[in-house]
Amino acid sequence: MTSKPLPSGRTVTSHRFVVASSYVLVGIICLTVLVYGMLPGLLAVCLGFMVAQALSTSQRLGRWRPSPFVAAAWVILVPLVLFGLVLSNAKGMVLGASAQYAALLHHLAGTVLEIRQKLPPDLAAHLPDGLVAAQAWLAAYLQSQARAITGFGSASLQGLLLAYVGLVIGGLIVGTPGVSDPAPLRAAARTRARHFIGAFRQIVVAQFWIAAFNAVCTALFLFGALPLFDVMVPYSGMLVALTFFAGLIPIVGNLLCNGVLTLAGMSVAPMVGLACLMFLIAIHKFEYVINAKVVGKRTGTTAWELLTVMFVGEAIFGVAGLVAAPLYYAYVKRELLEAGLV
Repeated sequence: MTSKPLPSGRTVTSHRFVVASSYVLVGIICLTVLVYGMLPGLLAVCLGFMVAQALSTSQRLGRWRPSPFVAAAWVILVPLVLFGLVLSNAKGMVLGASAQYAALLHHLAGTVLEIRQKLPPDLAAHLPDGLVAAQAWLAAYLQSQARAITGFGSASLQGLLLAYVGLVIGGLIVGTPGVSDPAPLRAAARTRARHFIGAFRQIVVAQFWIAAFNAVCTALFLFGALPLFDVMVPYSGMLVALTFFAGLIPIVGNLLCNGVLTLAGMSVAPMVGLACLMFLIAIHKFEYVINAKVVGKRTGTTAWELLTVMFVGEAIFGVAGLVAAPLYYAYVKRELLEAGLV
């Protein structure tokens, strides 16, 4: 006995229910990731999927293009090999990175407390008395962060493990053959996942180039320009690394780097701090062009939108919310665009 086709009204209602269910599922996953600290895993899943898919579909590789299964194997095995090489050849540097950053924060805390002494007397005399309390608060905050970083080893190892598991999952998604005729909810979930990966690609690729540009310019300034005047800023290597990794966070990461680099320059001399500030102003003029051409073109998101969602995300979920906010917002905007609502 053959089943009768559903009336069109019930079909439309069923389709809407399936789509709504897929949206609810995505919302639950995104919220769970933030609540339980699984953001590194989610980002790694997206990255693993994106890299494996790019390898298996690249036209540039020609006959050397790997199959989806081989591409997934590359994504899974290459990070293990690289991690082993790094540990065997630069174990002390890797394990001492947290200690270096803790020392940098202690150094910055001391600089904050000595700002009045480092400035010319005429300028220091015009500083408000209330600045002393602000200096003490900022120095105490930097020292507390330094103490937190010294115990960061186990947490960073857990984060690396979670990220690697995410890479494995992302690679396996590409390497596992999909169902040719999926059920309605599975098909809707695939659509949501495709849109999420698209938003991830937009944000990450754009922000990666901006962070790389900032890091290269900072390295040229610290290791090229300043040594010409016999000036060496302490912890220059750590500052370049911080510029890159913090630069992966839109807008707020750059603001953080600006303050740290200026304080590091002030620790040498007020004129060096001023030179760092002038360098940052110059580099951000170029960055406006890059942001307009790269981020704006790829995501269609303005600076005030990013700042708003990042402020809300950080207020609710802390640092994880700050990092996830641009990605989540880009995904929501992509879904609204696909639905023709924006």
